[in-house]
Amino acid sequence: MQGSPRIGLALAAGAPEGAVYEIGALRALDEAIDGLDLNDLFIYVGVSAGAIIGANLANNLTTAQMCRGIVSHEPGEHPFVPETFFTPAFDELKRGGKAVPRLLFESVRRWLTNPRDITLVESLTRLTQALPVGVFDNEPIREYVHKVFNVKGRTDDFRQLGKRLVVVASDLDSGQAVRFGEPGLDHIPISLAVAASSALPGLYPPVEIEGRHYVDGVLLKTMHTSVALEAGAELVICVNPIVPIDTRGTVEAGLMSRGKLFDHGLPAVLSQTFRTLLHSRLETGMASYAAKFKDADVVLFKPRPDDYEMFFTNIFSFSERRAVCEYSYNAVRRDLLERYDELAPIFARHGLTLRKDVLEEKRNLWFGVFRERRERALTSTNPVARRLDDALGRLERLLDGAS
Repeated sequence: MQGSPRIGLALAAGAPEGAVYEIGALRALDEAIDGLDLNDLFIYVGVSAGAIIGANLANNLTTAQMCRGIVSHEPGEHPFVPETFFTPAFDELKRGGKAVPRLLFESVRRWLTNPRDITLVESLTRLTQALPVGVFDNEPIREYVHKVFNVKGRTDDFRQLGKRLVVVASDLDSGQAVRFGEPGLDHIPISLAVAASSALPGLYPPVEIEGRHYVDGVLLKTMHTSVALEAGAELVICVNPIVPIDTRGTVEAGLMSRGKLFDHGLPAVLSQTFRTLLHSRLETGMASYAAKFKDADVVLFKPRPDDYEMFFTNIFSFSERRAVCEYSYNAVRRDLLERYDELAPIFARHGLTLRKDVLEEKRNLWFGVFRERRERALTSTNPVARRLDDALGRLERLLDGAS
């Protein structure tokens, strides 16, 4: 193969816990594969939470920085706070409340005009138009991404990245996939595109951009790996946090008193249904790539069906966010080692070396990511940096002791 290898990265949706999973997984890949520069790839394709992580990498945030953002607040950085993703959509509630009197009047008038053709209950169904189209507000997501990319050396403009980043959303009125970042749509701010790609109907309201409304790109495809392949990527590394859980071992694991998701109520039932649909669609898509893109390689990393940590986690908990990141880091390291004979030749075809010696080492995620920060501080003669190094060292020892 001549020239630089055309390596693409496709990241799927998965809400905040999915984003944390992807960060840990990418950190494992970053450490174990020589020649892989996750901040300088041929193309990045992201959907929803994956769009945030992909945009971070394209903006030169390292995997170590993103890991530290989960457990600490570096100077000049913005911590990954899940509350950003779950701010109530008060504007939607106000909009619906204001519409109720008008809709009620229209409903009663319609019934009085046609009492034989329609019942009062049927007429009152018009009131459903007052229901909020989203429970949570996605403006804090846009603001968060904009702040992260407003730091010197980063950009909220696709055209100034110097790299190919595609954020996929769905046009609500046409049902078609829209690729923000490609010519004709590269003038849209990255932060606004990410908010649109993350607008899962029912949870977040559609995002209006230039008179059209956009929702989560996962509605059309789980990961949109084909975007990278069609662009000419020769190797696409895919990370998908969304898999259905197999509950048969949850009783033994102490996570459920009975092995039934039904006992956990509507959120668990909806989550399992959503995960099953997306996973089935992903498997169909992955199978088609081998025939359609014969000269390209696609490597997928995902949780196992019995990885209960990913299903039952409370992402609002600091300790559980840290645990999910650790879990995905260790799981992908284990996966790389178990699949070494399969994956090493694939990576080698694209100028990459899968380091078996690194995978066989016993490594602590937090030791590595904080060591990188300390090493940068030690190269500086600034006394503030020295004090920061001391503080980070103490935090590292604390985290390592809690493992």
